[in-house]
Amino acid sequence: MATSEELLTARIVCRAVLPVIKVMLEDDPKTATAFQDTVGRVQFVADDPAGRVGACLCFDKGAFTVLQEIIPDADVTFAFSSVPKMNAFFAGKPVVPALGPLMKGVFGNFGLVVNTVKLMLGLKLLMPTASPKDPVKARLKVKMTLYMISTALSQLNKAGDAEMNKWTAKQPDRIYQWSVDGTDIACYLRIKAGKTKAGRGVYTRRKPFIHMRFAGVEGAIPVLNNEVDSLQAMARGLVVSEGSPEYGAKVGDFMLRIAGLLT
Repeated sequence: MATSEELLTARIVCRAVLPVIKVMLEDDPKTATAFQDTVGRVQFVADDPAGRVGACLCFDKGAFTVLQEIIPDADVTFAFSSVPKMNAFFAGKPVVPALGPLMKGVFGNFGLVVNTVKLMLGLKLLMPTASPKDPVKARLKVKMTLYMISTALSQLNKAGDAEMNKWTAKQPDRIYQWSVDGTDIACYLRIKAGKTKAGRGVYTRRKPFIHMRFAGVEGAIPVLNNEVDSLQAMARGLVVSEGSPEYGAKVGDFMLRIAGLLT
């Protein structure tokens, strides 16, 4: 049976990692072209004694959604014998999903399978070892990573993580904002009396309680890859953290926790 940490990782994969595929479909011309006429549903499922875990990617001629459920009639199913194996697959480990009867429709939907595998390879941009030099890929990495982090922090709270719940419980209505100078990349986490919600763009209804501003895409990558610690990043001008140093540091700690779960 999967541990609570393994189930938490799977939740973050399904609810924070898979949704950023939308960024690739919208911002990467090659990916957008590959899926512009695609209609299909691709499912990822892991078996566990406590119940199956997974999510379904839904493609509809450029439109994209993620169903947080397991459906009986997916066009393609990538099946894993355990939650840890599914987590390892998304962490870039050499894990191969079960084939044959467990991978329904694989031969009838070969093109969909091939393109999905390419998407999974694209998700490797989220890895701390990825430092793309191509401007398009570099921008994708930063945007996908920040979107994933803001959502993952909210999911950490919604999953009932004790430390995160304690930290959010007594906070009034606060906005934790991330943005990248010189781009339109921005996202935020709203915390209000123990509840959290992640959002895209700049929150305009109130001033951020904490605002982490990265010095462009090139400045953001070493910070997001944990190649430098927060003090070095600020000293080198790679990031500016506006607001409470104490709360900013705590957000950084939770970001490292997310990174640890996913790698």
